[in-house]
Amino acid sequence: MKTFFVPTMCLFAASLAICQGNKAQPGDDSHHSDMTHRGDHAMGFSHEKTTHHFRLFKDGGAIEVTANDPSDTESRDQIRMHLGHITKMFSAGNFNVPMFIHNTTPPGAAKMSELREQIQYQFQEMASGARVRILTANPEALEAIHAFLRFQITDHQTHDDLNVSEAAAK
Repeated sequence: MKTFFVPTMCLFAASLAICQGNKAQPGDDSHHSDMTHRGDHAMGFSHEKTTHHFRLFKDGGAIEVTANDPSDTESRDQIRMHLGHITKMFSAGNFNVPMFIHNTTPPGAAKMSELREQIQYQFQEMASGARVRILTANPEALEAIHAFLRFQITDHQTHDDLNVSEAAAK
């Protein structure tokens, strides 16, 4: 039994190392395509039919998703369901969905989980989608939130402003 187990584990470890070596990197077209595919699966709506925005504010930030077509109520409803779910998960310190979508732990996620009692997540409906408003007065949590949102901007290629805005849009 031990004779079989050791070679099998070595083969598994070698396969894992090969796969890790070939893993697409952020910024690669294949990475973005893979991330979009995983995101569509995890979120329940198409990236092609929706627009993501990530905002950085002095008191935290926001995740906004809207349907590109205002009459696309199916995407709007899926966005609202997903962001409502994300609000609850993040409030509990659970960042498994972004880890699955991006195939890595986003910067700031571990600290946001650790400091979850210092961060508020507010779900807000928008005309054709929804927003998760992220708020904190804790400087360490704020730094983590901004790192998390900057990663989202870069990895989703939204071209949103990487600088902190003075105030949140209403």
